[in-house]
Amino acid sequence: MGTKRRIRALGLAGGAIAGAYHFAVRPWHRQWGATNDEATESLPGDDFVSDCDVSSTRGITIAAPARVVWPWLVQLGQSRGGFYSYERLETLFGLEIHNADRILPEYQRLDVGDEVRLGPPGSETPSFHVALVDPGRSLVLSAPGWETGESQATWTFVLHEVTPGATRLLVRFRGRSETLRERVMNRLFVEPVQFAMERKMLKGIRERAERARTSATEGQRR
Repeated sequence: MGTKRRIRALGLAGGAIAGAYHFAVRPWHRQWGATNDEATESLPGDDFVSDCDVSSTRGITIAAPARVVWPWLVQLGQSRGGFYSYERLETLFGLEIHNADRILPEYQRLDVGDEVRLGPPGSETPSFHVALVDPGRSLVLSAPGWETGESQATWTFVLHEVTPGATRLLVRFRGRSETLRERVMNRLFVEPVQFAMERKMLKGIRERAERARTSATEGQRR
């Protein structure tokens, strides 16, 4: 095969891969675990980011009431309860995150304006601030701009108790790219990494909440 044919074949293969990712893989991981209705419903904080070009809504069903799930959400953050994701990977990137396996009483309250860090103080890792909080129901974390209601990114957590013993946890991210290069980087690199970490986080919250509920139930039987 000649050089031109090889280049053409590689170009066609690359285009096919890019097309498959854009039309099949990307829509799947942006809505992992969420129904179409959940992905399109309005959630708190949606109006904070105008011209949103990066978005995802993911969900998971947890066999526990919302009051059992909420304590794991409210203690999210670096130097708090962690993010229940891949701790070794987070350590590799110097984030110094340690995921809690128990409820931490000292981190059971968040107020509007409180900082929720993704990395250690003084690092280049961005931080979020609490923009909205409705205890037991929803938590909206926002990048700078939360004070005016106009932010570059929001991270929203919502609890819907579907039955007394089951809760839907929805996590929505909305962001705005400032440049074309940033938009390309977000779609090709940031989004897939975010999906992997967030999927692990959702499963980590489910595991902890269900274990806590089981322990409480067993304790009541004794």
